[in-house]
Amino acid sequence: MSYAKFSAEMKKTHTILAPDMLPIHFELIMGIFRQAGYNVKLLTPNGKNVISEGLRSVHNDTCYPALIVIGQFIEALKSGEYDPDKTALLLSQTGGGCRASNYIHLLRKALEAEFPQVPVLSINASGLEKGGGFKLKGSDWIKMLFAVLYGDLLMSLYNQCRPYEVKKGDSCAVLKKWERLISESFSDGTYSKTKHFYRRILDDFSKIEKSSEKKIRVGIVGEIYVKYSPLANNNLEEFLISEGCEPVIPAFLDFVLYCAVNNVNDGIFYGFKNKTTRLFKIGYHIIYRKQREMINIIKSHGQFEPPHDFEELRSYADRFIHQGVKMGEGWLIPAEMAALAHGGVMNIICAQPFGCLPNHIVAKGMSRVIKKAYPGANIVAVDYDPGATKVNQENRIKLMLANAAG
Repeated sequence: MSYAKFSAEMKKTHTILAPDMLPIHFELIMGIFRQAGYNVKLLTPNGKNVISEGLRSVHNDTCYPALIVIGQFIEALKSGEYDPDKTALLLSQTGGGCRASNYIHLLRKALEAEFPQVPVLSINASGLEKGGGFKLKGSDWIKMLFAVLYGDLLMSLYNQCRPYEVKKGDSCAVLKKWERLISESFSDGTYSKTKHFYRRILDDFSKIEKSSEKKIRVGIVGEIYVKYSPLANNNLEEFLISEGCEPVIPAFLDFVLYCAVNNVNDGIFYGFKNKTTRLFKIGYHIIYRKQREMINIIKSHGQFEPPHDFEELRSYADRFIHQGVKMGEGWLIPAEMAALAHGGVMNIICAQPFGCLPNHIVAKGMSRVIKKAYPGANIVAVDYDPGATKVNQENRIKLMLANAAG
């Protein structure tokens, strides 16, 4: 199959559109791309139109995240806001067996009818989609790692402050301040001074006046896109806050480490060593050390709860499931459910998209085991698909909150 390719010359002429998943993290990452000379825009489209375009563009058995992402792109190209002759699309790929590796081909097929001239770019660390004119330097990849670390910290502190803020908007103001300062740090090269930045960020969030009102804490786990994307989960975090809850969302870095260690595990389980397994092992240990640094600083600050330690997550997984179960989010889902329950977050929403078979099997199959290990755990699976209404999803969550544990 022939398709349009992004050339080096297009860097000067084309706007690159990217789908949103984590608003804080992705805006920081888009800033890094812009500093590298690319004109990148993060899409924040209307949900109803996106789903309609997705249903028209891909088979209705396609998984919900793929449908939404492709729908976002098609809607944007049809909006008239972008010149299709000077627009490219950007997707990330994990290299696993699921849609994150495969739906780039679905997108290209969807573009054939109306926008065959639009190239699709891949960003990945797995050697997929080699070649093309979209190039990032080693320093850009390092900056992206730091963007994930800073994004996780900001997301966690924002969710720990916003439900309790006395003056509405204080948490958002601190968040926006640090999004700006961190973006500037990527320009001036000071972003690697993490200990300095972490403490200043923690101090700023700790100054927000907060009420002592007890809130129901609700953990969110599940498929990576639906877990984090406000578009895919119908603004789940906002809904929980409106219902008097504190959303507790595991760090995005956990998924990065999960992907890295799965490549290392493959070599262990199947008895081989090669350049790929060695590189992922080195990368895993470097990233894990950076996570430990953040956790230790948050603990020493003393006012906020840190993200889960990934090695502890692996130990939770080993209690319930084999780490060879890696399709989709695999063993990460029960590990996060167990870690949340162990840490006192007994109310857990497992966000499940239509068409994600391994996610449904692992999430629903392991929830009973987790409940048995943690008798007070209140776990509910919420399905997200083109036919599910927001009202039904919210009513299901309200029913869970009516029986909230802890």
